[in-house]
Amino acid sequence: MASHEGSTTETRIGVAPHRLWPDGAGELDEVLQTAVRAEELGLDHVFASGHAVAGDLGVTPDALVLLAAIAGATRRIGLVTSILVLPLYNTLVLAHQTATLDRLSGGRFTLGVGTGWDAEEFAAVGVPFAGRGHRMDEQLAAVRQLWRGEGSPRLGVLPRTEGGPPVWVGGQGDAALRRALRFGDAWHGSGVDAEALTGVRARLDALGGEVGRDPGTLELTAGLFLVPPGFTPAVKVPGRPLGGQDATAESVRDELGRLSDAGLVSASLWLPVATEALPDALAWVGEELVPRFPWTVEEVRGSERHRTRGKRMGSPLIHAMV
Repeated sequence: MASHEGSTTETRIGVAPHRLWPDGAGELDEVLQTAVRAEELGLDHVFASGHAVAGDLGVTPDALVLLAAIAGATRRIGLVTSILVLPLYNTLVLAHQTATLDRLSGGRFTLGVGTGWDAEEFAAVGVPFAGRGHRMDEQLAAVRQLWRGEGSPRLGVLPRTEGGPPVWVGGQGDAALRRALRFGDAWHGSGVDAEALTGVRARLDALGGEVGRDPGTLELTAGLFLVPPGFTPAVKVPGRPLGGQDATAESVRDELGRLSDAGLVSASLWLPVATEALPDALAWVGEELVPRFPWTVEEVRGSERHRTRGKRMGSPLIHAMV
């Protein structure tokens, strides 16, 4: 059995402030209380994903509005989008919104982005589905420049974090990995195990020379699905849950330890339990996981690797104001 003892990577743990795929808007009524409790329990961050239209994945509040509300209710905990479908957004407006959120939250924001997969959502927003990957590359370059206050136009407010908030880039294909190397502070996966994470690191190593970046400077993060022992899933868990089927506290900690050993620096946990069971599931995370994967806010948020944001690329012209 792998052990977390002696691992060179400390994995920070975050949670969503609502259950996976809530059925109705009423299930969002306690998100602020959940986020405050997550902060009290010592978790690193809360995260939010967002889709603009209703679909098969339940209620999805606007991620930036949700995180802004949480920022006002908390003092320390990080705020992460996991993920925003970047090609759906106007680049200048998004850069301004995220800069404002980072400024007002005291530099607690992280922008996690992906290209998206739902063609119907793109059609509803009026944005072409084809070519979204190339547009996202242009958008990320432009957002970085806007955050740095370079060129014209200039944002109405700049981020509190020097160079801009950290950027996590999602996706499994080689194009996504190249994108993460070019523009990201971290790659952001979903549902990975230690073997898959090791494979991603090997692929990044192979692509690093092509992109012109040391792949070791790109962190590895992931969204994971956890049904704590004794809890019943409220929805079908997409893929293998953390710790396996019929997980135990030991199996969950063991798998997180192996992921940590493979280089995972941040685990964002979806808890697919009933909304009324979420406080108890969150308490389980705080009691069984947080003490065994220690980190301190000062070490994490003050570290050099957390302060080299926005310095991956030069200063490309802004040409993605879509």
